Amino acid sequence: MSVYPFKEKTIDGKEISLQDYQGKALLIVNVASKCGFTPQYEGLEKLYKKYKDQGFEILGFPCNQFGAQEPGTEADIQSFCSLTYGVNFPMFSKVDVNGANADPLYKYLTSEKPGILGTEAIKWNFTKFLIDKNGEPVKRYGSADKPESLEADIEKVLKA
Repeated sequence: MSVYPFKEKTIDGKEISLQDYQGKALLIVNVASKCGFTPQYEGLEKLYKKYKDQGFEILGFPCNQFGAQEPGTEADIQSFCSLTYGVNFPMFSKVDVNGANADPLYKYLTSEKPGILGTEAIKWNFTKFLIDKNGEPVKRYGSADKPESLEADIEKVLKA
């Protein structure tokens, strides 16, 4: 199994297949605009700019499940990300990452790469999943893992 069978809605409402990213390394991140970790958008954008021409994409999934820190509409989120952090990487519609209504992609990611002590639940915003060029999850990172600390792992996946 891989991430490729999943279909997701972009932040502007278009349905796309993750198959479109076949052959690329991905970093899938649940994001929020009003979180203590929100400044990570800056580091994520730097990673995106540095590696996008080498076959790397970041996919941002807004989520309002943690402290209601993503209350806005898709348009609000898109405007905030663009104006505040200059985000150019693909953003998707707001999703749940935990619970009965969790997005199927997130159910897959958390089952493949559980967190500390084997828990599948995502604990907070800006949890990151590194996906290899075959669409398979390689590693899970917590909210406190800064984007720049992922560079060595991203480079390994890009060279594989």
